[in-house]
Amino acid sequence: MYDLLVIGGLGVDVRVRVPALPLPVVDSVTVDPIELRIGNTGAGVVLAAHALGLRVAVVDTVGADPAGDVVRAALGRTGVHVVLAEDPAGTRRSVNMVDPAGRRMSLYDPRPSGGPPPFAATRLAELIRDTTHVHLSIMGWARDLLPALGDVLAEGVGTSTDLHDWDGHNPYHRPFAEVAELVLVSGTALGDRAAVAATLAPRPVLVTRGADGADLHLGGEVSRVPAAVPPGPVVDTNGAGDAFAAGLIAARLRGATWAEAAGYAARVAAAACTHDGMEYPPDLLPRP
Repeated sequence: MYDLLVIGGLGVDVRVRVPALPLPVVDSVTVDPIELRIGNTGAGVVLAAHALGLRVAVVDTVGADPAGDVVRAALGRTGVHVVLAEDPAGTRRSVNMVDPAGRRMSLYDPRPSGGPPPFAATRLAELIRDTTHVHLSIMGWARDLLPALGDVLAEGVGTSTDLHDWDGHNPYHRPFAEVAELVLVSGTALGDRAAVAATLAPRPVLVTRGADGADLHLGGEVSRVPAAVPPGPVVDTNGAGDAFAAGLIAARLRGATWAEAAGYAARVAAAACTHDGMEYPPDLLPRP
């Protein structure tokens, strides 16, 4: 039995430390050593949840390529249960430019591949029935399977999704929002905050705003979730939103109210920003 099943969202990050964002338009810029590491949203939730003590499983596709080897090796260093299918398009990857303040700009290569979903709905249903909470990354293959998984997701399992920089209108994100009982979304492109509650009610919605905290939309009310003070210097904000999601899920699984869970998630995200990468050392992320 797993506490958390993460569906989709594995990949690699090519982390580049840059002197400033935006970069100056010049011929070349000398930077610190460029590193390839496990990344993307699903990995961020998986690794943070594992660091918080949850029993975690993940199912996704990766390529038979060096980037896929990085993902497999990183997951192999954990106790996470991994179910992978080979993606002929290769492993998803991002180039994350990080400035001296830890802020980042991500260039995302989703490596979309055509063809049928890589997993049968019955296989995913088996995994879902063995877990307490399912977190859905907004992968195309997962979206294609949502209609077939609707019944099993409604059988008492907790569900969440992160819509990331959704603008409130793009229809691609709608199926994920409709099936999840908890929705996280970045406030970057949303505009009117009230429109979020009207669009996604009655489910709880967390609108994350980075260093400005988050807004919790719940039961027609909006409450402010202040950002937590990092326990050390901010070195890398990659994965902070994923750590927030993991903290929220962990706290709710342990009986916290939504407000308590959101406050705890803010502390987890702040601690994650003090570490370089998503493979968190023991005791870095605060336990509930």
